[in-house]
Amino acid sequence: MSLSTSLANALSGLNAASRSAEVVSSNVANVMTAGYARREVNLSPQSLGGNGAGVRVDSVTRAINQSVLNDRRLADAEAGNRQLRSDFLAGIEARIGRPGEPASLGARIDALESALIEATSRPDSAARLQGIADAADALGDHLNDLSRGLQQSRMDADAAIAREVGTLNETLAQIDRLNAEILTQRSSGRDATALMDQRQSLVDRVAEIVPVREVARQNDQIALFTTGGAILLDGNPAVIGFAPVGVITPDMTLASGALSGLTINGQPVASGDGGVLGGGTLGARFAIRDTLAPAAQDQLDAFARDLIGRFADPALDPTLAPGQPGLFTDAGGAFDPLLEVGLAGRIRINAAVDPARGGALWRLRDGIGAPAPGEVGNATLLGALADRMAEARVPASGPFIGAAVSSSALASDILSQIAAGRQDAEARTSFATARQEALTQLQLQDGVDTDAEMQRLLMVEQAFSANARVIQMIDDLIQQLIGL
Repeated sequence: MSLSTSLANALSGLNAASRSAEVVSSNVANVMTAGYARREVNLSPQSLGGNGAGVRVDSVTRAINQSVLNDRRLADAEAGNRQLRSDFLAGIEARIGRPGEPASLGARIDALESALIEATSRPDSAARLQGIADAADALGDHLNDLSRGLQQSRMDADAAIAREVGTLNETLAQIDRLNAEILTQRSSGRDATALMDQRQSLVDRVAEIVPVREVARQNDQIALFTTGGAILLDGNPAVIGFAPVGVITPDMTLASGALSGLTINGQPVASGDGGVLGGGTLGARFAIRDTLAPAAQDQLDAFARDLIGRFADPALDPTLAPGQPGLFTDAGGAFDPLLEVGLAGRIRINAAVDPARGGALWRLRDGIGAPAPGEVGNATLLGALADRMAEARVPASGPFIGAAVSSSALASDILSQIAAGRQDAEARTSFATARQEALTQLQLQDGVDTDAEMQRLLMVEQAFSANARVIQMIDDLIQQLIGL
């Protein structure tokens, strides 16, 4: 082997060692950088005329397990979906109030029943009659607040859907631009791994909103498909459409056209977790807006209907005309069974018994439709009202089992159903979170290990030193030859 060949071999070794040291330093420097994938230098021997000609740096690649990465992204989407559902149901349960809490729905019902019972012992007491009105008003206000809270949750979900759709469109466009930049870098022979890291972070962002799988294409390009079968990116990014609304009322639904669904490239697609974009946080927000909140509203409306119906009975209060409202009204008027949706948000105590609205407390004792005060010691109606609260009746509507229950038992059924849903959601959330954490740890095993990188750096330094010594020896030989 000639001195020039030996020198060329040593120089190629120095170049490879230098590139390896650069990669090791980059790995260590970015150990905490989100989306960064560990780099590996790929080397191969060179030959010239059948003789060894040193080493060649073929490429710098990212060490990543694509299968684990795809599974972790799906786990991220599911965990986000389950967490949103669980948080919503926990919030509804907290607003209804758990047993024993003074501001709970059950406590409001008990307070009204207690006020009616107390007034039967002193039907002449204006203070006790006022206690009935206050308790009834507090119960109606609580139902109104619950209904408003549900509609606010729907509006929040609708606004969040709009934000996430905007994020999806923007991020998909950015991924498409990075695809083009990576292709350009590769075509010119430059390193594109940093751009691939950026692209991975952007895909992770998409995967939180919609569960996606990344599919490799030629020249380090990628395509994105949802688990529901929608093409988000394959050559060109999809454009997802959604039109938010400012205010949502209980009667507004997706089926009626009052609320917007999703479109992909202008074509309508099914929304929610059953659609092609379901399974992530976007699907969960549609579930809250279109399924979970309306279901809770149906239960509250059924309770409000039962409450109004218990007191709007001429057999209970002979002063009432058929169809005339009793203690509780639908926004001041009689209840129409065809307009039950949103009733919990409209229920009010009858103005006839509310002094603040020109009514009189004595009508609680003598009858809603009584033209004049009756015997102040007559507690018959008050006792009948208290008995009606505790009377077992079959709810006329709502997702109940059809058994006859009292007002307090019906409220307990509502709380039980929501609590059961919340517990199931929390169990699913725990499982999804555990799976997400396990896959995250599995992915981290392919990440940067600083100890291993330091060991690799020592080997690089040894290789660099060995090649440097070869060059030094060649230099000494050349000097000796020149000296001759």
